[in-house]
Formats: sequence, C-alpha cells, structure tokens
Amino acid sequence: LEEAKVRRVATQLRIHDPGRHLFLCCDQTLAKCCTKEAGMQSWDYIKGRIKELGLESKQDGPRVWRTKANCLRLCAKGPIAVVYPDQVYYHSCTPDVLERVLQEHLIGGEPVKEYVVEKPEQE
Repeated sequence: LEEAKVRRVATQLRIHDPGRHLFLCCDQTLAKCCTKEAGMQSWDYIKGRIKELGLESKQDGPRVWRTKANCLRLCAKGPIAVVYPDQVYYHSCTPDVLERVLQEHLIGGEPVKEYVVEKPEQE
C-alpha cells in the first residue's frame, strides 16, 4: 500500500519531469543566517508565488518545486537558497530577490548574478 501511495503522489507531482527545485533555508532550529521571521516571510512568499503561477503542476513550460530547508550551512546574508539541478546558491533571499530568482532563473534559466554566492577562485 505504501509503495502504491508513493507512486501515485510522485505521478501527481510529476517529480520525474524535468524542472528546477528551489531549497530555501528558513524555519531554522537555531536561526543564524537571518531571523526565523525573515526566513518564514521569504518561504511564504515563494511558496505562494509558485502555487499562484501553477509551476508545480504545469503540463508544459518550466516546472518548479520548492522545499523548506532547516539549514543550508551558509550562515550569513540569509535567507540562503539553492536551485537544483543547477547548484546555484543565492544570498539575501528576501521576497523581492526571490521574485527575481523565480522569474529570471527558475522560469527564464538565467541566474541572478548579483545574488549568486560566487565560487572561490582556484588557488
């Protein structure tokens, strides 16, 4: 029964279709990168916008999932987000920044450079 339920939910969510997945550091056990309130405000915003735009259940076009993460281990300039499969990390993810990430990266495919956590240069 449980396996059938997982298959049914996976099919409903279309988790095997191509798309992007945003993980947002919020609702932390011990808030470090930002206040818990700021993290939850950003979470509520992105969750609502993705739902409003129908991006989790779209039959065509970009697919976007979202997951609330307790901690992404970058404990500064939060809220912190990461987009997979691109593995692009963002800092300062207020609702305004998340709207840009949503429009420009999750839908448009181009990272929002001014909020990307840059990779360190190789020594």
